[in-house]
Amino acid sequence: MAQVPQRFFDALAVRTWCGLSLRALGRAREEIDAINVYPVADGDTGTNLYLTVESAFAAVEAVFAAHEVDGAVRDAGGNAWDAGEGALDVDGGPSLADAVGAMAHGALIGARGNSGTILAQLLRGMAQVLAVRGDSGHTEGAGLRLALRHAAASARQAVAHPVEGTVLTVASAAADAAEEAGGGCAEVARAAYEGARAALVATPGQLPVLERAGVVDAGGHGLVTVLAALVETFTGRAPGPVAVPHARVEHGGEGPAAGECATEGDESGPAFEVIYLLEAEDAAVARLRQRLDALGDSLVVVGGDGLWNVHVHVDDAGAAVEAGVEAGRPYRIRITHFGHGDAHTTGTERPPRERTQRAVVAVVPGEGLAELCTEAGATTVLARPGEPPASGELVQAVRRAHAREVVLLPNDAELRHTAAAAAEQARTEGIRVALIPTRSAVQGIAALAVHEPERRFDEDVVAMTSAAGATRHAEVTVAERQAWTTAGICQAGDVLGLIDGDVAVIGADVSEVAATVLDRMLSAGGELVTLVLGDEAPQAVADRLEARVRDAYLAVDTVVYRGGRQGALLLVGVE
Repeated sequence: MAQVPQRFFDALAVRTWCGLSLRALGRAREEIDAINVYPVADGDTGTNLYLTVESAFAAVEAVFAAHEVDGAVRDAGGNAWDAGEGALDVDGGPSLADAVGAMAHGALIGARGNSGTILAQLLRGMAQVLAVRGDSGHTEGAGLRLALRHAAASARQAVAHPVEGTVLTVASAAADAAEEAGGGCAEVARAAYEGARAALVATPGQLPVLERAGVVDAGGHGLVTVLAALVETFTGRAPGPVAVPHARVEHGGEGPAAGECATEGDESGPAFEVIYLLEAEDAAVARLRQRLDALGDSLVVVGGDGLWNVHVHVDDAGAAVEAGVEAGRPYRIRITHFGHGDAHTTGTERPPRERTQRAVVAVVPGEGLAELCTEAGATTVLARPGEPPASGELVQAVRRAHAREVVLLPNDAELRHTAAAAAEQARTEGIRVALIPTRSAVQGIAALAVHEPERRFDEDVVAMTSAAGATRHAEVTVAERQAWTTAGICQAGDVLGLIDGDVAVIGADVSEVAATVLDRMLSAGGELVTLVLGDEAPQAVADRLEARVRDAYLAVDTVVYRGGRQGALLLVGVE
């Protein structure tokens, strides 16, 4: 079915473009992964680009969701109330500046790998121009031309040592072609796509490692895919498939030229990829660039306005992180060791380890629960407040579990569709996945407690599902704004007690609200109470609840865990 074309570059066009890009990268992900030989042949460029755009798309969708009343208002607990057919979005939808700002921020915080980080800067560069040019709510062809030029320039500035024959070359070619094009957004987008595609086909002649492998640049291929989605946004139809040379890849292999060197003539390279978000001032980041450039290679630092995404390949991962600490506050730190079959292997490594029979992958809201679930044998995905994991992150966790059978615990009602998409993707890769629709971390804890890998898979899934379903869940949190709830109207700063997702108690004291919630839950019976305290919840809350259970409810046990930065002050489970 043809896409309805957008005439101007407005907020809706941003939303459409991000969605089409995500879909296109999803189709091309494996193909792009397979031709990834530069700067490291680790076979993940397509996946990294997909995750980056997925984060951008989620941020844009969140902006639209905030503006779309759609006949309902949401309370502080996320519950929808029907406001009747007369409900209107008085804001009229997000502005172009809102949409491109969300796109750029989402890409920045979700950027993965070398190419994903560069793509994030390309999107940020476009956003900087479009936000200014879109005062009237949209921009036309001239604005898009300027945006593409600024994007290409800013991406080059972000890379410590730009190399031709890479995504940077493709981006520059797209901007050059766009500048020569007349007309509106459709004509400019098509010219940029055609220019990028021609540059992509020429990349093997610019970079010897590509020529030896018989492939084009993987990051450039990803950018051409994103520009094809831009054409579809404004014309309603996607260009034809990108016909480019690809090396032959055996099923289950590491991609073309696995073991090929990252730079010509160099058979070794840095052992680690280090990525982190960094809150820091511009002057500190300038010093950080110099420090990291001396430590390793493939240095890309993108962002601005106090928030940066740092990517570098180094031998001393600790030193790279310490440099970030000296510059500001690094967080969401990811360190990846270039293992078997990547650009730095020499053929003497051990063969890949055998897959285990079964594993559990659990999404957890805080570091404390992550440690608890890891000790219980689960592979964990950390979901920080306001930063839910994307489906690609869940797929990566399933792969990391390295098992033939995987039980997936999303532990959040809002992640059910994300987890379902991840499970479906993993199944296409030959992994047997069972998704248990856990709605809270306490349900996940209950399911993990009865997990027995020695049982038949179906029996294990049934037992875990039963344990999760038998666990009622609640949480105590603080209202961020005034809202209607099932328990009445709350004000910003009120303490809310939610039982099974609905606001049941509104109060001013955390301990009192928690005690009321617990009493209501235990009124229906129970044998075990699980309490998970967040970082901001005093230990006295747990002590009071333990004492209450001990004094008022005979034969009911209580266990207490520290969840870390989990968002809610307290999570409660009753089995």
